[in-house]
Amino acid sequence: MLNLGILAHVDAGKTSLTERLLYAAGVIDAVGSVDDGNTQTDSLDLERQRGITIKSAVVSFAVGDTTVNLIDTPGHPDFIAEVERVLSVLDGAVLVVSAVEGVQAQTRVLMRTLRRLGIPTLVFVNKIDRRGARYDGILRDLAAKLAPAVVAMGATTALGTRDASFAPYEAAFIDGWADVLAERGEALLAAYVADEGSISYARLRAELAAQTGQGLVHPVYFGSAITGAGVDALIDGIRELLPAAEGDREGPVSGTVFKVERGPAGEKIAYARLFSGAIHARDRLRFHTGPADDSPGDDSPADDSPADDSPGDGGRDDGRREGRGREPVRSGKVTAISVFDQGTDVRRPSAGAGEIARLWGLADVRIGDTIGLPRKAAPRAHFAPPTLETVVVPCRPSDKGALHLALAHLAEQDPLIGLRQDDVRQEVSVSLYGEVQKEVVQATLANDFGIDVTFRETTTICVERPAGEGAAVEVIAKAPNPFLATVGLRVEPGPCGGGVDFRLEVELGSLPFAFMRTIEETVRESLLQGLHGWEVTDCVVTLTHSGYYARQSHSGGVFDKSMSSTAGDFRNLVPLVLMAALKQAGTTVFEPMHRFRLELPADTLGPVLPVLARLGAVPRTQATELVEGEIPAARVHELEQLLPGLTRGEGVLECGFGRYQPVRGPIPERPRTDHNPLDRKEYLLHVVRRV
Repeated sequence: MLNLGILAHVDAGKTSLTERLLYAAGVIDAVGSVDDGNTQTDSLDLERQRGITIKSAVVSFAVGDTTVNLIDTPGHPDFIAEVERVLSVLDGAVLVVSAVEGVQAQTRVLMRTLRRLGIPTLVFVNKIDRRGARYDGILRDLAAKLAPAVVAMGATTALGTRDASFAPYEAAFIDGWADVLAERGEALLAAYVADEGSISYARLRAELAAQTGQGLVHPVYFGSAITGAGVDALIDGIRELLPAAEGDREGPVSGTVFKVERGPAGEKIAYARLFSGAIHARDRLRFHTGPADDSPGDDSPADDSPADDSPGDGGRDDGRREGRGREPVRSGKVTAISVFDQGTDVRRPSAGAGEIARLWGLADVRIGDTIGLPRKAAPRAHFAPPTLETVVVPCRPSDKGALHLALAHLAEQDPLIGLRQDDVRQEVSVSLYGEVQKEVVQATLANDFGIDVTFRETTTICVERPAGEGAAVEVIAKAPNPFLATVGLRVEPGPCGGGVDFRLEVELGSLPFAFMRTIEETVRESLLQGLHGWEVTDCVVTLTHSGYYARQSHSGGVFDKSMSSTAGDFRNLVPLVLMAALKQAGTTVFEPMHRFRLELPADTLGPVLPVLARLGAVPRTQATELVEGEIPAARVHELEQLLPGLTRGEGVLECGFGRYQPVRGPIPERPRTDHNPLDRKEYLLHVVRRV
């Protein structure tokens, strides 16, 4: 079993290659066309209409005695979250590069991530039949821009014509392999020196497979997905050079959910890669997001680890972003299972280690959930969260309720589309990666849900961090506290990338566990809106005081909440105390900055530099044909639009989340969506209907 990802820059021919692989394996009788909208993996109507992949898709085919689960992923940067989830389930990957356009910005982002994760990767240079196709130039670009350890697996003939072909190297033509492989294999280097540069073809081939399997070397194949040239050689490489899935079917159940969709009847279907154990129909599975407390029979919150949000790293913990805090272990009974076989999925009574299974019956499952035991050294998030936000406005006011439900369905399938409900203004905001994704959301709402929408202006998502230390306390039965609870909180800056760290300075037994849990949950929820309306992160919140009235009843045995503390008392009091402490500490608003690398013709550098300055970009390094630096995330789209005109269409921009930096100039304010605990009078009028 091999779980294989197909990744590429948009328009490199990823989906066409998938069609050709399925055709070569005998799964389909004819090769589908992206232009004609009849490909096997682009099943959504919107994908067929636009000619792009939006959702990952899984198909299966056999190569000898190996079953390959092939996952076709989106290529457009706006759908990078979809690629991110696929990476966590791969055994190997094929990175597709165009023989005409060569290495592009998204190609670099993908290869950097594949190499960082150590995912074995083959490179397929597509479109050798196109006019302008290159061979030597592409190999130089691959070595210079992607990875130095690339190994050409053959040669091309009739390049740039319909008759272009690819011939794999035989034993007599592999002198260049030894140099590349010996640099990365001590045993091979010793043999290379001892044998004075003469090593057998079989030894080199075995070393190539070993180093490819470790992600150290990347074999390069050339071909055409349209004509089929070079595809047979690529299939041989997939079978021989990429490592098969590992896992003990008899071990404990461990898996990852990387996709969730709805069936025809609205039922939830989870796509899970199993790393260990086996799942049978009617099994009850436990699943959770992030590290969890897996003690038997305990549904208490999970242990919470800090999110990785350090400068220069795009990773971020979804649980913290959505304010979920500690995650309880959830469970569900599997009602049906299917696995992939010969291009489709078939019902089976069970699925085991190494397989990708579709699971029915898990109503509470979410993308990114761990099923059963967590994997050791499981990869974290690899790409930045979305940094843009826009308000979705229904064209018909009567669609407001249906719009929220439809957006909730979309967010369920893509958890990085964050929803923000504003009950005060009766509006819903969504967080996005870019304008293309916004267009796809609009078209999906119209096609799938019959809801026509427009969008307000796209804005940047900032964050707040405490500037100092602040503390506040309100005591039970002591004015002006109207709630039957005592809460004291201290807020102080935490380490950059530390998320929200909740700590205790009170004894564990000083409050019932339910009240302690309510305090922490409310703290995390309240920090989604700081003094300026942005999420507060990288802080330490310490519970310094606590108190409550024990449950009391009248003589008739009827519970009296007027003299007994409830969770509602703590839930209502915490925002007041927390915001008072945060006011005292003060906050700094940070905006997202993107790293950029701009390659451009030397004679266009002069006109480009003033534009970069106007957009707030800060060049760090500069040469005649290269500029690197940082630019505010809010100005990236404008730069992308201006670049073709400034560089005669020859400029190549590579951009990705870098870090947060303090906002310079006026502080952006985000409208609040809660009852505004910063205004005590207004807050209490909403919460208790009195001041």
